[in-house]
Amino acid sequence: MADFDYDVLVIGAGPGGYVAAIRAAQLGLKTACAESRDTLGGTCLNVGCIPSKALLHASELFEEASSGALAKLGVKIDKMSLDLGAMQGQRKDAVKGLTGGIEFLFKKNKIDWLKGRASFTGANTVEIAGKTVTAKNIVIATGSSVTPLPGVEVDNDKGLIVDSTGALELDKVPGHMVVIGGGVIGLELGSVWRRVGAKVTVVEYLDQILPGMDGEVRKEANKIFKKQGFEYKLGTKVTGAQAHKKGVTLTVEPAAGGDNETIEADVVLVSIGRRPNTDGLGLDKIGLELNGRGQIETDHDFATKVPGVWAIGDVIPGPMLAHKAEDEGIAVAENIAGLTGIVNHDVIPSVVYTSPEIAGVGLTEEAAREKGVIKVGKFPMMANSRAKTNHEPDGFVKIIADAQTDKVVGVWIIASVAGTMIAQAAQAMEFGASSEDIAYTCHAHPTHSEAIKEAAMAVMGKPIHM
Repeated sequence: MADFDYDVLVIGAGPGGYVAAIRAAQLGLKTACAESRDTLGGTCLNVGCIPSKALLHASELFEEASSGALAKLGVKIDKMSLDLGAMQGQRKDAVKGLTGGIEFLFKKNKIDWLKGRASFTGANTVEIAGKTVTAKNIVIATGSSVTPLPGVEVDNDKGLIVDSTGALELDKVPGHMVVIGGGVIGLELGSVWRRVGAKVTVVEYLDQILPGMDGEVRKEANKIFKKQGFEYKLGTKVTGAQAHKKGVTLTVEPAAGGDNETIEADVVLVSIGRRPNTDGLGLDKIGLELNGRGQIETDHDFATKVPGVWAIGDVIPGPMLAHKAEDEGIAVAENIAGLTGIVNHDVIPSVVYTSPEIAGVGLTEEAAREKGVIKVGKFPMMANSRAKTNHEPDGFVKIIADAQTDKVVGVWIIASVAGTMIAQAAQAMEFGASSEDIAYTCHAHPTHSEAIKEAAMAVMGKPIHM
């Protein structure tokens, strides 16, 4: 058998790739990871999940202080102001600390970081920065990048028409920001800049924000964000954008057809989704074609049709979420090592880190109804003692269960800490819990999570605090 430089070579050091590399090394496999960025961690740690949460948290505190909400709690602030430089500084510190942490873990686990882009020259060989590297197993974990919008050219350096990366780096608060796309990223970054003083208009092609989420959640979120000051143009298509010295002129028209109009903005954020990164990988050299959505197809074990080549994360079908990629990274490493690595794709939570947070796992009510007869239990956060005491009345918990078996098939939450609460729901579903199981589990009082217990009781028609 041919000698290889490595047992496992992972292409890409995002949440999927770096986790796959660490797990493979832990399992005793000689491992390398190819990454062309100057820092590890991929989009998520460098320009995605982590820096956006740093700005979301800071801007939330700023809004609490500046809106007078703290005064109601007896916390009076006589003079306050925004130091955007410091806010951006703590974002950079968060990124530096976490990407440095991954580098430390690579050293600890004796993983070679091969700096540069990898391109296949054969099923077991790649070229990285002019050098040929061989590996018995190669894992494609190259992630995704921003989907471009025809007629709207992003230039992050100019700071007028930006994508999510550019929206993190703005050095002054825009007077008017137009967000193209009413999905997770647009609403999160729109929230950051709205809280610190920008007027924010969301232009969405569909007739409702947050595509793919539960219908009731979408409606409620729409209402909450409107109350916060977001303006919407739903069912609206962007046909062009002209950047000039003072800002951007956007041309829009109704999605169903009709007269166009213009919108003047200081900054336009393009966030209409993400697409898999496969350019330059040389997949044609190994006979690996993409599906209609530009993704790499794999089997249940994350193996592609080319022996020894595997793929995980945003380049394969499924939700483009960091935690999905991480779980697949662990699974693929275990499969390569001859163990059994499985990811249950039916139980992958998704979270929108706005205020309040929005989270869901499993089926939406619409999808569940299509599959069969269901029972639904709902409980409003305004009836939850902790949320009420904390002045956080917005939102609800909704539990969807199979009418015959009472098995929980979906949970949707809008609450200040929905992203943390959803873990309980995901774990319950992973164990095949019934709504009765959740209802009869003792929850600490007073906590936001009691709303999950009460929603489970509502499935059976008997919440206590309603």
